[in-house]
Amino acid sequence: MTTPYRPDALAKDKVEALAQMLGLDLPHTEQWEFVQSEISQDLQAAPGSGKTTLIGLKLALLASAWTSPTRGICVLSHTNAAKNEITDRLMAVRAGRRFLQYPHFIGTIQSFTNTYLALPAVRALGHEVQVVDDDTYEAAALRLLERPEFTTLRNFLDRRHKGFEMATKAVFVCEAGRLTISGPGGSFPADLETTASGRQYVGLKKRLSQEGVFRYDDMYAIAEWYLARNPTIAAAVSKRFPFVLLDEMQDTDDVQQHLLDLVFASGAVVQRVGDVNQGIFIDGTAGSPRASAFPAPLAAELPVSRRFGPRIADLASDLTFIRRQRINGAGPDTQIGLLLFDDRSVLDVVPRFEQMANELVPREVLVRNPPRVLGARLLKGVSGAYPQSLTCYVPDHVPAGLALARSALINTVRIAGARWAAGDGGHEAVAELWEGVRTALRPAFPAVLPPLRRLERTADTAGGQIRLALRDLLMGACDGDESTWNAATTRLLELVSELTQSPFRNAVASSEGLRFTPRLDIEEGADTAEQEQQDPRRVLSVAGSIQSAKGETHAATLLLECLDRRGKKHDIHETLKVLAGGDIQHAKATVQRAAQLIFVGATRPTHLLVLATHREHAAPYAEALTGRGWSIHDVDDPWMGG
Repeated sequence: MTTPYRPDALAKDKVEALAQMLGLDLPHTEQWEFVQSEISQDLQAAPGSGKTTLIGLKLALLASAWTSPTRGICVLSHTNAAKNEITDRLMAVRAGRRFLQYPHFIGTIQSFTNTYLALPAVRALGHEVQVVDDDTYEAAALRLLERPEFTTLRNFLDRRHKGFEMATKAVFVCEAGRLTISGPGGSFPADLETTASGRQYVGLKKRLSQEGVFRYDDMYAIAEWYLARNPTIAAAVSKRFPFVLLDEMQDTDDVQQHLLDLVFASGAVVQRVGDVNQGIFIDGTAGSPRASAFPAPLAAELPVSRRFGPRIADLASDLTFIRRQRINGAGPDTQIGLLLFDDRSVLDVVPRFEQMANELVPREVLVRNPPRVLGARLLKGVSGAYPQSLTCYVPDHVPAGLALARSALINTVRIAGARWAAGDGGHEAVAELWEGVRTALRPAFPAVLPPLRRLERTADTAGGQIRLALRDLLMGACDGDESTWNAATTRLLELVSELTQSPFRNAVASSEGLRFTPRLDIEEGADTAEQEQQDPRRVLSVAGSIQSAKGETHAATLLLECLDRRGKKHDIHETLKVLAGGDIQHAKATVQRAAQLIFVGATRPTHLLVLATHREHAAPYAEALTGRGWSIHDVDDPWMGG
């Protein structure tokens, strides 16, 4: 089949010219091999190896040489953040912008599945998708369970431990070309198979589907079912997208992988890129992996990291166990420190790290990539062990998701209001605001709010009144005082209740989502400016989870010792055993899981990595770690630097 781009698209002179224009250096053979490859292949890329840069370079080269007006490239990732990063790189090159429109597709695997397979399948059944979201689905399932026709099922679930999760987490699965229902354990609950409760269980799932409410995983099963009933669709999609590039492939689960195999196995060039050792979002499962599991046995490797130097490279190499890889650190000579504390001094850990970072890392580097404080666990659990989470070290830390939920609507109003005021798409501003309302009310309101297009426009209807209320918000209701905002949102709540003919289930949760927060102005920033004048060289750290920092680059990183997800062992303590001479390959699964998270966090910094652990945990390994070139510091000792 003729390629949809010019034959010289990836020629050496063109690669060199574009790389020079973008200021990129390609010193390694593996980089050239990937950029110029035109066949299906896997690339196992070490942290900091520049894979995203290479993807952007390759896409820009292909975009400048693409000739087909009807066949496009398909670039898939797992998160919108990753998609946006790829998009930004394409926007930097004039020709690259061609890939941001028809016939090309750049997006998440979920959005691809929905757009080309699942949504057409649902419409073919005569239904309309209202929402695809796990939280909304759970709220809608609980709402339905209150109805008299589901009394038998409700009573059955009430007698079971976590019984209601059987209903709120039920998903479709495709088995032998048929859609069936599975509980959260992976199969239909055995004690429901031939009972009245079981019939209601199936009826609940079907009712929600008819109302257009789905879980994320439902869409993959529906897509597979659609392909089974229409065998020509896979070939058509594969023909439409003859070249497929999959980023962050290590986060692809078996269900997604199987679906992609079905769609693209009939002729498309598929290039998969990722680092299987960073697959922290996929739990290991029993049994053999699929034949197409990433990476393939003969996958190409990109083992050179330009983010950090040999010390972190050696540490990271010892923690690779899903696929053993010796990483070559070609970046700065990163320093590694072990910071010791006890129960009394746990609050001193972060300040001491900031002191270390400010003295050991050049200021211009810290300003460009501020120091980060990371933990595998953000909030405390029920275990009595200490410390448990990031909030043990930083008590006033509020996880980003919670902070956003508390002020999401007013922030959305301000952003959409600016668009409205600028005359940049009035309808888009209203639509954006209504989605913000639906998100803010999701945890509190039992009914599923319809999309904007289903709101009536007549002024004497609830839908029409909601449209007027949205316009009032866009025209400045949030710029007044708190009482003005509260009056506007109270009116909105009344209208939503009238629209859905149902009351709010949780007034407290709804008030959290609609909370008023003032705009940040110059006066509110005065304290920060004053602090900067008092200590002009001080660069403060930013706290968050290891999981959220995946893919980031930091000047300095602090990894805080936390309990593992079972609440029994401390992650850094267990990882130190491996780094002091243990064997990760033969470690328990819980230790491997902890080490995998530490691997992700430890490969973020360019100049300074610090691991914080309880003094008692470190004692047996201090000599071995010092022998690896680590420096060991106690938070109780005066800081001498170096």
